[in-house]
Amino acid sequence: MNRLFLRVGAGLLAALAGVVNVHAQDQVLNLYSARHYQADEALYRNFTEETGIKINRIEADDNAIFERLRSEGQRSPADVILMVDAARLAAAQRAGLFQPIRSRVLAKRIPAKWHAGDSPQGVEWFGFSTRARVIVYNKDTVKPQDVATYASLADPKNRGKVCTRSGAHPYMLSLVSALIARNGEAATETWARGMVANAARPPRGGDTDQIKAVASGECGVALTNSYYYVRLARSPRPQDRALMSRIGYVWPDQHGQGTHLNVAGAGVARHAPHRAAAIKFLEYLASDQAQSYFANGNNEWPVVKAVHVNNPALAALGDFKAETVPISKIAAGVPAAQRILDRVGYR
Repeated sequence: MNRLFLRVGAGLLAALAGVVNVHAQDQVLNLYSARHYQADEALYRNFTEETGIKINRIEADDNAIFERLRSEGQRSPADVILMVDAARLAAAQRAGLFQPIRSRVLAKRIPAKWHAGDSPQGVEWFGFSTRARVIVYNKDTVKPQDVATYASLADPKNRGKVCTRSGAHPYMLSLVSALIARNGEAATETWARGMVANAARPPRGGDTDQIKAVASGECGVALTNSYYYVRLARSPRPQDRALMSRIGYVWPDQHGQGTHLNVAGAGVARHAPHRAAAIKFLEYLASDQAQSYFANGNNEWPVVKAVHVNNPALAALGDFKAETVPISKIAAGVPAAQRILDRVGYR
């Protein structure tokens, strides 16, 4: 009888140890992130305070993250992959780096427009915040009505005035993919050829570089993500305020299909060892608290429309008409966008 009791007791202890071990494992989340915004520190800290789940982060650019995940294979400790552009997320999806998940919270909170890789098994990744691809221009040399649309940037009247990032950059690829969805490949290739002809200089630099080049007069007009513009507009530095006084901005295509929106998005990694914690983290990113933080901390728009935004500089940009192309369609069109830019010599 005593031996039976000991065997049963040992079995219960082993089972309890297993439960404790699983619970301990769920208290860790391994995040591979291409976001490098210092403001996100509070976002991660709040998640840990709410859930008790510690976040271990690997931060690198998208190429480094891809290479790390490929080399790790099934042994990868990654639970969540977080990236800042539809083209990057699409590349990760094509490489099979996400696993589909189902979550009532995410299905309810995040509009279907911001779901990608949807299948009977679930959704592979979600957009959690948006940014607009706006046009900035030099007030002294360019009239806003001459650069009111994406198409106008390829018009001969803007010859020698246009500056952009590289044609290989994901921000450019996402925009071109959206234009393909809106206008078709032939029309988009004609536009891309016009952009090459209108270049003030070879494509280079980041979005802040484009804004500064417009302010200096090196370029007449450029494309930038809205949060770069707002970041400089909120800057307390006198030199930044002087710079911003020389440029204006427009919401492109307000009488057409609307301004292009891009996303920061995330999904659960294919071989996530802490799947439950990963889903909980994605659900947290859709919470009111996290969604407000995207707007107030990094000048982005939340995808959950009911969330209040308390960011005067972002609000000062005003309302605008946004494009309605689903992010999944933009993601799917990225390879075609790259082929077009390669054909026209958009370097």
